[in-house]
Formats: sequence, C-alpha cells, structure tokens
Amino acid sequence: MQGVTREYRERAGSAPLWVDREVDVPGRGLMPVREAPGPAGAPTLLLLHGLAATGRLNWMTALPALAERFRVLIVDHRGHGRGIRTGHFRLVDCADDAIALVDALGIEWVIAVGYSMGGPIAKLCWSRHPDRVRGLVLCATAKHFARPEVRGAASAVLPGIVVTARLFPEVFRERIIAGMLRGFPPGERREQARREMAMMDPATVMQAARAVIRFSSHDWVSNIAVPTAVLVMTRDTLVPAHRQYRLAASIRGARVFEVDADHLACARAADRFVPALVAACEDVVARAASADPAADSMSA
Repeated sequence: MQGVTREYRERAGSAPLWVDREVDVPGRGLMPVREAPGPAGAPTLLLLHGLAATGRLNWMTALPALAERFRVLIVDHRGHGRGIRTGHFRLVDCADDAIALVDALGIEWVIAVGYSMGGPIAKLCWSRHPDRVRGLVLCATAKHFARPEVRGAASAVLPGIVVTARLFPEVFRERIIAGMLRGFPPGERREQARREMAMMDPATVMQAARAVIRFSSHDWVSNIAVPTAVLVMTRDTLVPAHRQYRLAASIRGARVFEVDADHLACARAADRFVPALVAACEDVVARAASADPAADSMSA
C-alpha cells in the first residue's frame, strides 16, 4: 500500500483485527495510523479523538464492533499520543493532517467521526475538503465550547500556561493525566490509559485546549450538506447535553442518537456508547450511499 513504511499486526484468533502503520505523508513525515481493514469493499470511517486523549484510548472499545462492518482508520492528533510534534497547534492543521493521511492511503472518501475536540476537526475536514468527506458522526461535541467572554479570557491566560508547560512538562503531564483518569477504577485498564497519555506533549495539549475554547462553527455549521448523526451524551457536564442538541438542530437532516452517559462514555459506558455509535455510522453510511448511488465504496 502506498506510503506504508512499517507494519505491525494484532490478531483476534488467526485473523488480523487491525494493523498499526507508520505512513509517509508528503509534507508531514511519518504519521501513525491504526487500521482495521473491515470486510472487502467496506466504507471507511476516519476516527478523530478528543482533547488530551489518543486515538486508541478514545476508540478501542468501539473498534471490534466497527471493524465488523467498516474499514476503520484511527489517528493521533498533533502533540497527542504518537501524533506529529509541532510548536503550534491548530484544529485546521489536524483536519488537513487527517485528509493528507487519507490521500496517502489512496482512499477516495470517508465518513469523519469526531469525539469532543474531534467534532470540530471532523467538521473542518468537511468544510476544507468537502469532496473527501461524505458524512459526519459527531459525538459529545458542540457548535462551540465556551461563551465569547470565556474565549477572550482563555486567549489572554493560556499562552502563559503553554510557556510554563514547556518549562515543566512532567508536572503538566501528570496533572493532565490525573484529571483524565479521575473516576477510572484501579487496574490494568487504568494503567493502559496512563501509558497512552504519557506520550503527549503537554504544551501542545494546552495549545489544543486554547484552540478548542476559541473554536466556533456558529456561523457556518448550518452549511453542512452531508448526512450527519449527532451522538448526545445525556448526562454530560463538560459539554452540556443542551449544546449537543443545538448542534444537531443546526444541521439540516441531522439525526440524534442518545447515550445515557457522561462525557467519557467511550471509556466508562462502552456498553451504551458502542451500540449507539455503530447505529449512527450505519445510518450515515446508508444515507450517503443513497445520496450518491454510484459510490458503492469509499475505498480506492
């Protein structure tokens, strides 16, 4: 396959469930991706994770179920996990990175699936590369994440925090990890999550937090013209459910799938989150195929 420099396999029984690749992406160098090939000719899902998480941490509970039906690509964003190292984090760059990876793998088009911060990135994938994204699945996310006055305060305060995070990366890394793991029970699963997040660049993650707080799609979200599903976490306090419902109401034809869980449903309530995610992806793929009957595959 074009651009693949290394390959690692994980197996379920005798058959490969997924492959870890490092893909040589022009202008970006090696980008890691976890790929589940799915059934022959299956449509492709591009999975985009949330702030301070990694692709594996965000999506691994869902991967086995999704891989039964779809080709799946899981990426790490800049400064997160195994993602590209950068001195300047922008959500638009994450969107462009993801589509550049899709190009390098020779994939014609995808359904972009975003969780929390991954929601803005998924929407930006569509707005910047509309010919490559034929559907959206938006989970635990919103049109914007903060009121204008909060966005202004963050713009003033967070640059200083970023500088401090560069000076004391271990301190910030431990604080971020402790916050993310709050509520996780002790055990191997918690330690796996810690190992995943230990690869983050804390200064870049703080830049990402600033980018998320400043983000707003209020002026253009109604222009989204591809089939869309919104997974609402009904007990979410980080991104309140009413904002998630407003996002769905802003997109013509968007369908809502409710999950009775909090913001970390992907990890804490997988038994409820995964079936809703699968149903939402199937719904969007079916509507995308109906809108373009000639497109019988998202794979090259």
